[in-house]
Amino acid sequence: MNNNYPHMLAPLDLGFTTLKNRVLMGSMHTGLEEERGGYDKLAAFFAERAKGGVGLIVTGGIAPNYAGRVHAFASQLSFPWQVKHHRKITEAVHAADGKICMQILHAGRYAYHPISVAPSKIKAPINPFKPFALSSRGINKTIKDYANAARLAQKAGYDGVEVMGSEGYLLNQFLCHRTNKRSDKYGGNIENRARLALEVVKSIRAAVGKEFIIIFRLSMLDLVEGGNSWDEVVQLAKWLEQAGVTIINTGIGWHEARVPTIATSVPRAAFAQITERLRKEVTVPLVATNRINTPEIAEQVLASDQADMVSMARPFLADPHFVAKAANGQREQINVCIGCNQGCLDHTFKLKRATCLVNPMACYETELRLDPVAQPKAVAVVGAGPAGMAAACYAAERGHKVTLFESRDELGGQFNLAAQIPGKEEFHETLAYFRHRLGDLAVEVKLGSHASVSDLAGFDARIIATGVKPRTPPINGIERDNVVTYQQVLRKEVTVGPRVALIGAGGIGFDMAEYLSEAHDSATLDRSKWLAQWGIDIHYQEGAGLSERDPSAFDSAREIHLLQRKTTKPGKDLGKTTGWIHRAVLSDRGVNFVTGVSYEKIDEHGLHIRQGETTSVLEVDTVVLCAGQESNRDLVAELEAQQLSFSLIGGAELAAELDAKRAIRQAAEAAMAL
Repeated sequence: MNNNYPHMLAPLDLGFTTLKNRVLMGSMHTGLEEERGGYDKLAAFFAERAKGGVGLIVTGGIAPNYAGRVHAFASQLSFPWQVKHHRKITEAVHAADGKICMQILHAGRYAYHPISVAPSKIKAPINPFKPFALSSRGINKTIKDYANAARLAQKAGYDGVEVMGSEGYLLNQFLCHRTNKRSDKYGGNIENRARLALEVVKSIRAAVGKEFIIIFRLSMLDLVEGGNSWDEVVQLAKWLEQAGVTIINTGIGWHEARVPTIATSVPRAAFAQITERLRKEVTVPLVATNRINTPEIAEQVLASDQADMVSMARPFLADPHFVAKAANGQREQINVCIGCNQGCLDHTFKLKRATCLVNPMACYETELRLDPVAQPKAVAVVGAGPAGMAAACYAAERGHKVTLFESRDELGGQFNLAAQIPGKEEFHETLAYFRHRLGDLAVEVKLGSHASVSDLAGFDARIIATGVKPRTPPINGIERDNVVTYQQVLRKEVTVGPRVALIGAGGIGFDMAEYLSEAHDSATLDRSKWLAQWGIDIHYQEGAGLSERDPSAFDSAREIHLLQRKTTKPGKDLGKTTGWIHRAVLSDRGVNFVTGVSYEKIDEHGLHIRQGETTSVLEVDTVVLCAGQESNRDLVAELEAQQLSFSLIGGAELAAELDAKRAIRQAAEAAMAL
């Protein structure tokens, strides 16, 4: 047993049961809850995390009634016949020596269907449906439905339930003036606004008895106008303790808050101080959450008495064996969550099955399997970007003898460039993981090696992951010295002037705009600076933890024009849960978004453009090409000519917007097919 993380690995005595360590796997909706055969897949998903050593698991949100469903076909637990499905999960987790709680989530006005309910008839800004205001009778039935769901969860074998009271869902809606305009006993002062949450907890405790975990996820920082004050949060926590909760989990921000809370640009453990502050007010164990993604950060939070437990959700998508690896002294083997949201939350909000960019096996445990092979092959992988490194590792895990060729003198490909962008520093973790993994698996790595057909001829199988090269659009003057590619900029091969035009406003264009406009050190690496940038007051001098934003956050290092041919909103195709953050940052910094553009020419005066019938000149010093990519397939024709078979993955297969999620998934599929 490793002693580097004694606080994280210490057991937690809850009185009637003991958790084997201080790590809680936070709630994540995977989409498997609604799939045919999904509970069998969920059982495998959760069991793998239990085998990985996590102290306590919380499921994705399950509604207590139909109105509370997140969408029309989402899961609920209201009827005895549903128990058998959930028992598959609990039995699998218990067989793996784990404990698991079911989260009860009533969406309230966030429910994406026409019969949603809320404390008051006020539409959420992120939902087209206006809710019905719950009647007194409806409230009473809702309380009974919560208790019924908890009772059924207990019958299904769960060790407890988590009551979702944060993130702007129903109970949080009742708790705050923002959404609660009632004049009856459930509205007005904090005693009345808290009544529903407390009655729910009391009814659950009465239904399940004393020896059953009840976690309440309490919004400790609403981050919306009309949210609760600190004194109200403290009072709520004390009442919840008296009502019989076992653990209080930290909730940060509503879904409609215009403040990032879990994206990769959020500093690690950015909100742990809030949990620490509340810990002085109650005696039940408190859980710190949000952007805790390494054992070092978890240990730091616990060792400094900021919390009794730490919650990590997405890190268990990235690596189900996070805790076991930390405990066994294998920190470098942990596949760290980079907070990108691309495979998890972006999928969830599109009603797709969740997965993970750095671990495509997440939620596909029964479908993507790297089983050992009976007859190992000699496998060549060409290109050491994310796709190539992943393919080499996955093939080696199956038992193949793998050689990885890379023309540059470093591993990582486009991920090395992405890691230069302020707010994407986490990408270094993935690079470090693959470097260690390649060594552990004895993959032969040949850097600075341009693989030729003759180099590859002697292998049994070949995987081509040669990535992409920047596309050069046909513009008069494109060959001028002041025209550079995004790769040249990020590799620091060129000097960029104070006035810049970026041709292309996709993901690369946005990254370039953030990189070139950054006037200070990255705020992601400085928590106090980041909090000030977004106007977050963790000291609660004003209600809901909001304050005036630091004006220095609006500084820009350059005058930047971000251009696109399309007339649609710039950044429309960015990540569903993170795109708004990037648009907000660039807008703050005064980046000029220009749409519906055709490019006339580039000369000594700058970039000549046309919008409709109007022509103009952007007087810039540097033009940066971010206009997409082309597949790098130099080897393909030669391999085909020699009739050598190969698999094509990643950017070499499809050069659309850089997509590491697709590339790493293809790497797993290619390794499985060997």
